[in-house]
Amino acid sequence: MATPSDTAAELLKTPLNDLHVELGGRMVPFAGYSMPVQYPAGLMAEHKHTREAAGLFDISHMGQLRLVGPDAAAAFETLMPVDVIGLAPGKQRYGLLLDDNGGILDDLMFFNEGKDSLFVIVNGACKAADIAHITARIGGRCSVQPLPDHALLALQGPQAAATLARLSPGVERYVFMTGGAVQIGSIPAFVTRSGYTGEDGFEISVAASDADALARLLLAQPEVKPIGLGARNSLRLEAGLCLYGNDIDTTTTPVEASLNWAMQKVRRAGGTREGGFPGAEKILAQLAVASDLAGHVDQKTLTRKRVGLVALERVPVRDGTELQSFEGHLIGKVTSGLLGPTADRPIAMAYVATAFSEPGTRIQAIVRGKPVPMEVTTMPFVPTRYFRG
Repeated sequence: MATPSDTAAELLKTPLNDLHVELGGRMVPFAGYSMPVQYPAGLMAEHKHTREAAGLFDISHMGQLRLVGPDAAAAFETLMPVDVIGLAPGKQRYGLLLDDNGGILDDLMFFNEGKDSLFVIVNGACKAADIAHITARIGGRCSVQPLPDHALLALQGPQAAATLARLSPGVERYVFMTGGAVQIGSIPAFVTRSGYTGEDGFEISVAASDADALARLLLAQPEVKPIGLGARNSLRLEAGLCLYGNDIDTTTTPVEASLNWAMQKVRRAGGTREGGFPGAEKILAQLAVASDLAGHVDQKTLTRKRVGLVALERVPVRDGTELQSFEGHLIGKVTSGLLGPTADRPIAMAYVATAFSEPGTRIQAIVRGKPVPMEVTTMPFVPTRYFRG
């Protein structure tokens, strides 16, 4: 997220900055960049359009890099509690970069390009620190190659595949979390079938010098409209996806963040490559507790969990809102919250004491001094539509 010290003079600009201004984007500071929060149609229209057709997002503020060398996968695996070595060429996986206490330095995507090369995408606000961390920890085992001359776009929505296939025949063969090198029109690009909205779609890495031409080509398609940060946030929250700095950070472990699914069995207790990542002892202990929540929960080992919440009254519950038991005891805090445009009800993500984390549990949010009843629910709030073949 941008800091209060950001000024227009200090902000970086993506290769699509002039296009955003041309399209009437309302520019705001975000992750050190000037980024469009919305266009003239407004957040609600942009959210709805992405759910119904295809939305184009500029995500060029994010960091892109390659890890290259015969030891790259094994080295990268020492930094995360995920299976890197076992990821097949042509496939992508979600990863969690951890500090030595098991806190989350960043969440990221990595793709096995084959030929001893991993393509990695990290969050914009974290990219400098991530690259420094990765270089310091494994730079002696593989080549760490930042890609500052690349832009990143996302085409998301139920009509994204048909639209992109019109310009790049064959992309429709990719399924969720796969990808490869393609030509979009005459523009060389690298695509993965993935995204941050819960919808089907693609993320497209392209040379910065080609970004404007590619964006204009995509926007010329009748299904596509530009989408800003505001709708990106509402879409990802409805999909139950974390925003780094809000829902996860160095004070949260993957287990507390309910990201157990991102840690494959091979890295867990009893797996063939058990542990060996930062904070492994703590995280493996929390995993053991989390797998036995039906029994006696050791709340000293796992004190809190990220949960989904729905308000039982039509009152939006925003980030930072205090959560209490009905007896008035503080039990947690909201990390992301809004009135879901598609869900059509107030939704939120929050960390709550483990004893209050089971779906169906009733708690209350304190909004402007008044209690609003809420219920713990499973996520996503809106069904995802990833294309799995």
